[in-house]
Amino acid sequence: MTTTTTPGVTGATASETQPDVAGASRASRPTAPVRARKRKPRVLANTIAVVFCLIWVFPIYWMVNTAFKPSDEVTTLTPIWLPLRPTLENFTRALTQDGFLVYLRNSAIVVVAAVLLSIVVGFLASAALSRFRFRGRRAILVAILFVQMIPSGALLIPLFLSFQSLGLLNSYIGLILAYVASVLPFSIWVMRGFFVAVPVEIEEAAKVDGAGTLRILWSVLFPLVMPGVIATSVFAFIAAWNDYLTAYVMLKDQGMYTLPVWLAGFSTNKGTDFGGLMAASVLFSIPVVVFFLIVQRRLVSGMTAGAVKG
Repeated sequence: MTTTTTPGVTGATASETQPDVAGASRASRPTAPVRARKRKPRVLANTIAVVFCLIWVFPIYWMVNTAFKPSDEVTTLTPIWLPLRPTLENFTRALTQDGFLVYLRNSAIVVVAAVLLSIVVGFLASAALSRFRFRGRRAILVAILFVQMIPSGALLIPLFLSFQSLGLLNSYIGLILAYVASVLPFSIWVMRGFFVAVPVEIEEAAKVDGAGTLRILWSVLFPLVMPGVIATSVFAFIAAWNDYLTAYVMLKDQGMYTLPVWLAGFSTNKGTDFGGLMAASVLFSIPVVVFFLIVQRRLVSGMTAGAVKG
């Protein structure tokens, strides 16, 4: 076996001076212990996420499970994880309870009006706070954030007194305005973040093309901030649909009560009808799920809609 020397390197063979490419590539690859150490945090994070998901899903599962149980399985001391004798009796009792359709109509009127009004006012207010520079703008933003931090229950008495002086108690208009007042700070703050993320150059290009302010708001900015509009509409819908205390305080006529007040009717001085309550809760949750399924497609498509081509 002969060895060759590299010019300029005394006593060094070619095999000694040439780099070991294969060895370097092998050294650059992570070894099994390194991969195992990297995999452990990922497995731990996934395990924690699964545990939290199970904790979050369990009340929903138990609600649906109890809704299909007969009365003797609901009141047993031993937990029954699946109904042994599934029944629709609880749903029948919930649907045939007095005032269900009336309360459903009242909730639909109040919630739809509150969502639409909060979107319109929040969209215009967030556009003004993000695109116009005027004195007191920062103070308004701080005030909006401060109001959002106040619990809604703390504002109930001032709202009650204000609406009483204005003659808005026991009316749909008063309840709608109360819901809008509770969700509007959040709506403005969220949609303002989407407006700030839109480049000013897009508006300038629309102005060059001859678009006016209203045209820019509707045709350019509105599609771009659609995810924020959808997010605030979902929040407003859930807040208005689930509210019990405001409707119970603001409304005195039982014929104007909403579904949360109807849902509380399953708990009386004689006890709680847990089967009917769980069945009514399932029925009560369906509109929220349906609403989210309708708007979730727009939540994704709105992220790229309305952009001006260069």
